[in-house]
Amino acid sequence: MCLEGQEWEQGIPDIFSIPGHSPSLMAGEDIPVAMSAPVPLTELEQRMTRFRNIMDAKEPDWECVVIFSNISLYYFTGTMQDGMLLIPRNGEPIFRVRRSYERACDESVFPRIAPMHSYRDAVQDLPKMPATIHLETEIVPLALLERFRRHFPIKTILAADSHLAAVRAVKSPYELTLMQEAGRIHQRVLEERVPELLKTGMSEMEFAALLYTVFIEEGHHGIVRSGMFDTEIVVGQIGFGESSLYPTAFNSPGGCYGLCPAVPLPGSRERTLQDGDLVFVDTGCGVEGYHTDKTMTYVFGTDLPDEAIAAHYQCVEIQDRMAAMLIPGAIPSEIYQTITESLSPEFLENFMGFKDRRVNFLGHGVGLLIDEQPVIARGFDEPVREGMAFALEPKKGIPGIGMVGTENTFLVTPAGGQCLTGTHTGLLPVPIR
Repeated sequence: MCLEGQEWEQGIPDIFSIPGHSPSLMAGEDIPVAMSAPVPLTELEQRMTRFRNIMDAKEPDWECVVIFSNISLYYFTGTMQDGMLLIPRNGEPIFRVRRSYERACDESVFPRIAPMHSYRDAVQDLPKMPATIHLETEIVPLALLERFRRHFPIKTILAADSHLAAVRAVKSPYELTLMQEAGRIHQRVLEERVPELLKTGMSEMEFAALLYTVFIEEGHHGIVRSGMFDTEIVVGQIGFGESSLYPTAFNSPGGCYGLCPAVPLPGSRERTLQDGDLVFVDTGCGVEGYHTDKTMTYVFGTDLPDEAIAAHYQCVEIQDRMAAMLIPGAIPSEIYQTITESLSPEFLENFMGFKDRRVNFLGHGVGLLIDEQPVIARGFDEPVREGMAFALEPKKGIPGIGMVGTENTFLVTPAGGQCLTGTHTGLLPVPIR
């Protein structure tokens, strides 16, 4: 319910209970109504309850959580507006919106939404100023925090990041429905449509532009969001041949030349597709905010050397072994250790990267971000739970050839990982055109 100079009353208007209905701001105003159905109120309530339970268990003395980031605001309110969500331990959460309050009211059924011109407007929402707050310390800039503290003179700031990651890690049926659709789009595009796009002499950038268009046609929401600081993703990593081994700042086994030093993604205008090239395509796909992650490789024309083919299919076998381990109660760090200790020193060379640029994980969580927790890596010792989703991505660099291997998104189930993004093993042959 949107509040504008009025007292909050329990309950929500009947209009919010109409499936698929997203009300416009005011009767008679010429304001477009959002086309997508809002995130259901029951879904938002369950998310908030689970988050409070995590805070009670992990931070028994917590007083208030303040949310600023777009992803967390969307997760809890169903709209992605510039504002601040206050979650007091003893009291109802309230979403204070700077811009756009009208759009927040149009898109969201969150019970308490109110306008905010400055943080001063929100001081009244807390009957007593807490001594300690939790917020997203990995995201909130110092300048924003200083502006906030002018009106909220908090003594102690603690991190809420891991607790927010934990609540988002387990997906609800509502969220999984969106991820399943993203996975279907991912499979159609990478396994069926990409071979139609590849042509002799085209540049990586030309291919990336065509690939993006096809993703949009199929239903991709158009961008891929990452939790890495100051990270941009356009389409993903596109590499013809040795390009997929080129070093990048992105924390990933693969690489790409990119357009230029100022824009080191998604592909080069100079590197063109030639007979015998390995084509490496590592992309995210999303539906209504929720992503899947998938990598496909293609052989353009002449087949690859036997060494590259053998390494690729060993990566596929590693993926399948990890997927079988994705059952409730499994420990990510133990999966990582089991796999890495089973590999020969020869195979470990250039595994999960190239030369000294190897990454220290085998997979990662996926959801509203393409790179969420937990991670299949050392140090992640909490058991996985049913409803978590992981991208498993064993890959190996082959000198002079490129990055072979695979990546798919799997859902944790009692029977093991259920693939959401297709089962093609990669090295899909593409005839020269």
